[in-house]
Amino acid sequence: MRKHLIDGVEVWHGSGNVFADLELPGAEGLKAKTALLVEIRRKARALGLAPQEAAARMGVAPEAYAGMMRGDFDDVSVDTLMDCLERLGCDVEIRVRPSAGAVGRRWVAVAA
Repeated sequence: MRKHLIDGVEVWHGSGNVFADLELPGAEGLKAKTALLVEIRRKARALGLAPQEAAARMGVAPEAYAGMMRGDFDDVSVDTLMDCLERLGCDVEIRVRPSAGAVGRRWVAVAA
């Protein structure tokens, strides 16, 4: 993060990953999981699914679905979240390409 003063007010600019800014371990994975969960929520709402219906369609227990919607995803893998999106009618694509730096990054891009 960078900071500077604007009109005497200290302003911090984040990196684009709040988990990295908070120095949490596994920040890239947490950001990817969050993006997938946002899309799961969006898709379930677009389909008009009640929480129990969404959980059943995704093949997870209602309690697990409720936890995911609260942001409790420590025990949920990216692979499981991708499976859930597939069961909600989404195609999930994984692309690997050379990185500009010595160490690569991971992210989730959602098509409109």
